[in-house]
Amino acid sequence: MPARPPFTGPPGPDAAVFVISMAAELTGLHPQTLRTYERLGLITPQRTGGGGRRYSARDIERLREIADLTAAGVGLKGVRRIVELESQLAALSDLNDELRAELAAVREALGQAHAGRRREVPANKLPVLRETQAGSVVVWRRGR
Repeated sequence: MPARPPFTGPPGPDAAVFVISMAAELTGLHPQTLRTYERLGLITPQRTGGGGRRYSARDIERLREIADLTAAGVGLKGVRRIVELESQLAALSDLNDELRAELAAVREALGQAHAGRRREVPANKLPVLRETQAGSVVVWRRGR
């Protein structure tokens, strides 16, 4: 008898664990509706080696959102556009987080450089760091 792998806890939100009948039951949608949504590109379930669809918890949540939108009268073209915009928003939010972290690291490095070089470099040669009212930071090197 082969040894079982150790239990690592419940699957994550992207683990494809639900077959189409279970996904349909969890969302209150007909399996054919799920196939239609896939054909339209609204959802992309993972596939098994034999071609069977497997849905993740994240897929189930998206299907529920689509069902809510269509129940509210939004057409499938509108749903597609909303899904696209939500995807773009998530990507931009991730990029914004990365840029904020990079900015914080640059601010820290400039602050350390400024503190460590006070005696060696005249103040008029240090980079200038100024924050605007909009929260932007402007960094420039003074003329030589």
